[in-house]
Amino acid sequence: MKHGSRQAGALAVLHLVVAALAWQAAAAAPAACIKESDRVRARQLGIAPGVLPPGPLNAITDVAGVLVGHSTVVAGDSIRTGATAILPHGGNLYQDKVPGAVFVLNGYGKSAGLEQVAELGEIETPIVLTNTLAVAQGMQAVLDWTLAQPGNEKVLSANAVVGETNDGTLNDIRGRALTPAQILEAIKVAHSGPVEEGAVGAGTGTVAFGWKGGIGTSSRRLPRLAGGWTVGVLLQSNFGGVLTVDGRRIGEQLGKFYLKDELADKGADGSVMVVVATDAPLSDRNLARLARRAAAGIARTGSSFSNGSGDYFIAFSTAPEVRRTPQQRAGLARVADLGNDAVSPLFQAVAEATEEAVYDSMFMAATTRSHNVVEGRDVVIERLPLAPFLKGSSRACR
Repeated sequence: MKHGSRQAGALAVLHLVVAALAWQAAAAAPAACIKESDRVRARQLGIAPGVLPPGPLNAITDVAGVLVGHSTVVAGDSIRTGATAILPHGGNLYQDKVPGAVFVLNGYGKSAGLEQVAELGEIETPIVLTNTLAVAQGMQAVLDWTLAQPGNEKVLSANAVVGETNDGTLNDIRGRALTPAQILEAIKVAHSGPVEEGAVGAGTGTVAFGWKGGIGTSSRRLPRLAGGWTVGVLLQSNFGGVLTVDGRRIGEQLGKFYLKDELADKGADGSVMVVVATDAPLSDRNLARLARRAAAGIARTGSSFSNGSGDYFIAFSTAPEVRRTPQQRAGLARVADLGNDAVSPLFQAVAEATEEAVYDSMFMAATTRSHNVVEGRDVVIERLPLAPFLKGSSRACR
């Protein structure tokens, strides 16, 4: 590639990042009033699950060092897909691994790399979320990035962590249009700061509770007396059930829910990928416990956890004291470990953040149209209506 092309490419990436940051900052700002067509976060509608405060961004990137990037692919009348990358830190992840854990509530999924994370209790690559038939391409992208890192010239094995949900309703998933290069772009543009949500990246073609799903994120910060730790969640919503929003039975209210006539067959099928980050110095054992508690947040939204739903949870710690450096892995090491008696506040935090991230994934999504190639019909998946949350509210535009 010529120097001019490299420079143009770098500027294009910079413009994408700046645009995403500006877009998300505007979405997080208080609005003078809210219209039905607006894309808003849950808190702009007065929906704030739980008792703990969010971090400054109310995002997984409130956990210091965590980076997030998206690659969105929309083409023609049937390609609606993409990838989202989560990096626990901006250094060489293979050399400076982070403790990690996984929890599988219902294993109807095709994810890669989770078995080694469960076995060794550590994550050594970016985590990529994408669609079901792009897992292989996701692995290639992660390996291309990892093997190219300075210091990895002699690496002969790396555990690529890739999660997926099936976006086949809105995306021509059988066409496998998503390339390793496009997925690699999500890793390359990963950044700190605000995170774009909704129908973006791995959430471009997803559906949740019969409405448009997507990428959502949220965070919680513990009180100083409980350690002051931060827990952040990012998820890819593509599951179903009977939607409940902060205790309100919205699915029933709007007449769209699992086991109602039109959704009686597979209305609860789908999947959810949940990535949890914390700066608390946790062992991989307690990270596994934290991952399990994230499922409580999914349950609060009304998930049926159906036979055809893949419900996967990945957790890691960014605390420098627990990082698996080459020196620490070489032999006997003293490692910080937050005790069992101190982790309950983190459990509360992860349940709250996971619940809110689901809502943000839906409120920040946009109505999406596509042509379903397999069924030979045009499809429109509407964004969750704001009307039930604006009725009688001073936030509604008059």
